[in-house]
Amino acid sequence: MTEETDLTTRMNRARFRAWHRGTREADYMFGGYFDRYHEEWDEAGLAWFEALLDHDDVDVMAWALGTAQVPDAFAGPQMEAMRKLDYVKI
Repeated sequence: MTEETDLTTRMNRARFRAWHRGTREADYMFGGYFDRYHEEWDEAGLAWFEALLDHDDVDVMAWALGTAQVPDAFAGPQMEAMRKLDYVKI
């Protein structure tokens, strides 16, 4: 498997995980964020999102909404983009 194929497989898996969180609110937040930003990600950006997907939706949503402190591992430009919520289309 080539590196590009591996990245494509990981992107497809991340897309599925983003849009199948278990609640409509989380689906819109994670899935909408993925749809808006994934084309800009390199391997590091995808790894950040994959790690985010491993956390509880309630925690990530609190970070994005500003009701809880963002852990250092997730602070930075990608979380700032997530906090804008301009990618949520309802």
